Amino acid sequence: MKIVPALLTSSKDEFVKMLDVCRGFTDYVQVDIMDGEFVPSKSLTVEELNECKSPIKAEAHLMVEDPIRWIMPFKQFGADRVIFHYEIRNKNHLEVIKAIRKAGLSVGLAVNPQTEIEDFKELVGQLDMVLFMSVIPGFYGSKFIPEVLDKIRMFKSLFPRITAAIDGGVKLDNAKEIVQSGIDYLCVGSALLKATPPKDAYAQFMDLVNG
Repeated sequence: MKIVPALLTSSKDEFVKMLDVCRGFTDYVQVDIMDGEFVPSKSLTVEELNECKSPIKAEAHLMVEDPIRWIMPFKQFGADRVIFHYEIRNKNHLEVIKAIRKAGLSVGLAVNPQTEIEDFKELVGQLDMVLFMSVIPGFYGSKFIPEVLDKIRMFKSLFPRITAAIDGGVKLDNAKEIVQSGIDYLCVGSALLKATPPKDAYAQFMDLVNG
């Protein structure tokens, strides 16, 4: 069971610090991007990302209306996977998947809590993983929505070979219950990055979910 730190900030300097801290205890992170359109908050810009290079492996979680714009910047950053949202309004899903594949990257689809398996099941065969949002996306520290665990159980029963991850509101006090849903890895934001120090919190999570 993997614990993947989820990095969310609007400051390039803070982002670089987060990467440096995380490489002290893990070899993989998720970078959260928000555009102020798909979600009301904003994070790093494409221009700021272009000035960064990841010291460790990474995946991109794009909470944006135009995911294609971010594919090559993340490839150059060093990401091996791009995750875009099913709920985008202005792009064809298959077009986005094709663009990610063309860049030589793994494809993930993020689904919001209200999105049902029936809505996106026709796309699953084109994906490497599905990221289940267990909060309304866009903000650090949002409240966990436990009903998402039932959706994960159903998804894993239907598609046991597709990697499933969860993102949002993951804490030490609910991690064990989340693992029991059959999830493959947990993305953890504020419970790791705002802990003192993050390395100790990461060790606690790893002991809990693999104990």
